Amino acid sequence: MSRSDGASEGCDAHGARDRDKPLYMISVAAELTGMHPQTLRVYEQKGLVTPGRSRGNTRLYSQADVDRLNLISKLTDEGINLAGVVRIMDMRERAREKDEEIDRLHARVRELEDEIHEYHMREKITALARYDGQSPEQVMRGLLGNGSNDPAE
Repeated sequence: MSRSDGASEGCDAHGARDRDKPLYMISVAAELTGMHPQTLRVYEQKGLVTPGRSRGNTRLYSQADVDRLNLISKLTDEGINLAGVVRIMDMRERAREKDEEIDRLHARVRELEDEIHEYHMREKITALARYDGQSPEQVMRGLLGNGSNDPAE
């Protein structure tokens, strides 16, 4: 299961890296979340959180992990059991992935719209320009001042 819980939405890549940096030992993470360290171990076992590990194999929790644990705590406080929490967290992750995919697709559509607009403008310009034996590219260069109108080019 991914470590992101959606709380970092809107962060730039540098901010997201900072949020994912493993910093807190289990005792500090437990203190920050108001949970018992054993509860954090259970949540790790259930796949709800995946802390990093130090060279000595000590669990290290990131700020994103702490935020995720706080969300888990909120959900369980509302009466949702751990199986339900697992499903909710999975659905959140899938929704986040879909949102990212939609954003990528929107960006690609904008790129393609720009290319189509440029293509249509070139068509209109070359339709109005005299060819005099030149290729459309040569006409465009001549019209835009990017080259000579000399057909010998």
